[in-house]
Parts: sequence; structure tokens; C-alpha cells
Amino acid sequence: MSHEHVSNTKRIWLVFGILSIVTIVEVFLGIIKPEFLHMTNFLGMNLLNWIFIILTIFKAYYIVWAFMHMEGETSGLRRSVVWTVIFLILYLTFILLTEGNYIYGVFKNATIKWNF
Repeated sequence: MSHEHVSNTKRIWLVFGILSIVTIVEVFLGIIKPEFLHMTNFLGMNLLNWIFIILTIFKAYYIVWAFMHMEGETSGLRRSVVWTVIFLILYLTFILLTEGNYIYGVFKNATIKWNF
């Protein structure tokens, strides 16, 4: 049996480029904080934070897809891993936003004012 070595250099650079572009966009948006994204609320949070959450989830998914070789696995294994992680991330985000909004409301409407 002979096994040929397949070079993945092009794929590695492609993944590096995509992840770099997404990271550069995140850093750029974090530095300039566009007013129309920062001051526009959607579902209890500003649009800029939603963009950060979506880009971070995209990067996490792409890292798992490319570097953990999920594209070569069976569809059942891919679904069980990816759907579970997506569900847990969305659930954690929901809990954090709900509890954070509640705590903010308690502190905002309390008789003792907090400086935050």
C-alpha cells in the first residue's frame, strides 16, 4: 500500500485568512464603536454586542469545522456536536442577558442608587 501525502497548505492559509479577517473586523468595530450600532438596541442589547456575539460564534464554529476535522466526519456526529454546542451557547447567552437585565433593573430602581 502506498499513501500519498496531501499538502493542506492552501487550506491552512485560507482558514488563517478567514479567521484573521473576522478578527480584524471585530477589533476595528471595538475600536471605533460606530454610533449607529452602539446606540441601537435590539432584544435588550445594542447591535454592536450582537455583532460581536455572532462573529465569535462563527469563529468558534469555523475553528471546530477546520481544525478538529469535523467536515470529514459523518453527518450524525457533526450534528450532535455542533447542534449541542450552538444550543448551549444560545442558552447561556439568553440566561446572561435575562439575569443581567434583571439585576440592572433592581439596581436602577432601588432606593439606594448605585454608580455604574
